[in-house]
Amino acid sequence: MSSTGDKMKGNLNEAAGKAKQGLGEATDNERMKGEGQRQEVKGDAQQVKGEAKDTVKKGVDRA
Repeated sequence: MSSTGDKMKGNLNEAAGKAKQGLGEATDNERMKGEGQRQEVKGDAQQVKGEAKDTVKKGVDRA
């Protein structure tokens, strides 16, 4: 997957995770809050992966 794709998936996962956390908070559902937190962390990791790919590509382009 491209770096842009990783970043986009990361943003979507973060947004979905935050929504799940909010819904879990509103309904007092600990399981949903936990799922939301995990999904948000997954989104963060995907964004970091995309940034790393960009960094590597820029380094290769300069070489």
